[in-house]
Amino acid sequence: MQQSITLEEKSLSKLRGKTNLLAFSGGADSSALFFLLLKHKIQFDIAIVDYGVREQSKQEVAYAMELAKTHHLKCFVHNAPKIEKNFEARAREIRYAFFEELIQKYGYENLLTAHHLGDRFEWLLMQFCKGAGCVELAGMQVLQKRGFYTIVRPLLHLDKAELLVYLHANEKIYFEDKTNLDEDIKRNSFRHNYTLGLLEKYLSGIKKSFEYIDDDREKLVQEIEIEKIDTFAFFKSLQNQRTDIFAIDQYLKSKGYMLSASEREFLKEKKTVVVGRKFVVNRDERGFIFIVPYIKDKENMPHSFKEVCRVLKIEPKLRYYLYINEKAFAKVKELLAFSTI
Repeated sequence: MQQSITLEEKSLSKLRGKTNLLAFSGGADSSALFFLLLKHKIQFDIAIVDYGVREQSKQEVAYAMELAKTHHLKCFVHNAPKIEKNFEARAREIRYAFFEELIQKYGYENLLTAHHLGDRFEWLLMQFCKGAGCVELAGMQVLQKRGFYTIVRPLLHLDKAELLVYLHANEKIYFEDKTNLDEDIKRNSFRHNYTLGLLEKYLSGIKKSFEYIDDDREKLVQEIEIEKIDTFAFFKSLQNQRTDIFAIDQYLKSKGYMLSASEREFLKEKKTVVVGRKFVVNRDERGFIFIVPYIKDKENMPHSFKEVCRVLKIEPKLRYYLYINEKAFAKVKELLAFSTI
């Protein structure tokens, strides 16, 4: 196993001369990325979330603050509120809300995460077992545009074992999160029962396979720019169902929601789908895709408003949201009125 590892030019060219924020945990992955960024002379600051569920988390925060002080970086710490249920999903929502708040406040252009090849391989196998196509199997990408910032994953070409060799060879400190051993968590179960053994035996072949998958993905999926007005999102369909669903999926992920396999099927079959009782996704007959928060009707809407919606053939499940959001309603009227000419 090589002791000297480097970041790829695809990542480095995106990071040089930019304002970068590293999502740090003190674990092996983010610690390795921290020291590799220093090695490549990339400027960055760090942010860490303490969920308050492990005593060790206090040590991890202290370590983050010590590293930041030593290397003259800013270190942002967020103490998360207690999570009562759905820990994994809720923790993700909390940390991304924190990161995005920092990005907006301080003008960071890139958010760096320490996802590596093993994370990507776990995702592939989990999606494959649920039922997925090439786009879903490709999973996370090195660069992912997300509205007002870009997520950069510089370690996707490296396996966890390579990162550990690098840390040990260079005598770098990191923490081991014991919850990673809990096989009641699906990703941990896949890791310990399937991916670790396969990566150990077939690492070079798996790396090459992801190169092929990424090439195929680029041919299958066109990038769509999703426009937003507050919590209202929309885009013009490219008349490619896979591309549309991929764009919807990426937007909902940015809002902390992961589509299930059944919801993906519903999006293929139906014009309007309520997902997770959180969002309404509507495919308008004129080729627009609308995504809004799901809100039950709370009061009667004026007849004049209903009549405009009827004439423009606006999906009923969108109407109450549009009734209480004037800017979004004005935009929908503009889009649909123009499209009927």
